[in-house]
Amino acid sequence: MRLALKLLLLLFPVLACAEPTVLERIQATHLLKVCVWPEYYGISFRNPRTNTLAGIDIDMAGELAKSLDVKLEFVDSSFARLIEDVTTARCDIAMFAIGVTPARTQFLRFTHPYLQSDIYAITSRSNRRIKSWADIDQPGAVVAVAAGTLHESVMREKLTHAILRVMNTPYARELEVQSGRADVFMTDFPYSRRMLETTDWARLVSPPGVYHLTPYAYAVKPGDDAWFERVERFLAEVKSDGRLLASARRHKLERILVAE
Repeated sequence: MRLALKLLLLLFPVLACAEPTVLERIQATHLLKVCVWPEYYGISFRNPRTNTLAGIDIDMAGELAKSLDVKLEFVDSSFARLIEDVTTARCDIAMFAIGVTPARTQFLRFTHPYLQSDIYAITSRSNRRIKSWADIDQPGAVVAVAAGTLHESVMREKLTHAILRVMNTPYARELEVQSGRADVFMTDFPYSRRMLETTDWARLVSPPGVYHLTPYAYAVKPGDDAWFERVERFLAEVKSDGRLLASARRHKLERILVAE
């Protein structure tokens, strides 16, 4: 009995100083920090004129904060910084349509998917080399991708003839194509909509069939079951009560919605 008491006393300082769970910290601070990529059209896009964020994940972050009865703070992130931002607690959750890839699952824990998209290409209207998807992976063709995105890893694996150019700065891949230094840049359904709706030079090139479908989900730091299960419950609720569908329709994403 005395030995057990001594062991308990030795362990007490450790237990008392144990780091709170994410959910406990959110409840204690009354603040939910959500990582977003503010260039993601329809998902988490910051309007350059009004400086306001809009998109399906801006809506859902608001709903999550409301369900927790806490304030919401958006933290600018990117796919290149995603893993670091989540695992170092710069934010409590990443909500910007994170593609679930094997490389990312080594460091992040993903919810069930709520969107999924194939890969699309954007070329310029003046480009004469690229007429169809079959023209992309050809000798001499230049394919641009953004660093850290799933498109980088997929195209590294799939391209056998074209030159892959990985761009590390914002809008670099778009400028490469617009200037003619690259023939196409690879993207997904939401971002392709941005290019077609907001530029007069972009042209969409779609694969003839399924090329590489990727599920999109929310990402949290591994090892915190309580927080993960709370987010999963929230996602199931917004799917079942129609809030996710309504937001997808509002942002013209119902085509890629995963409703179940």
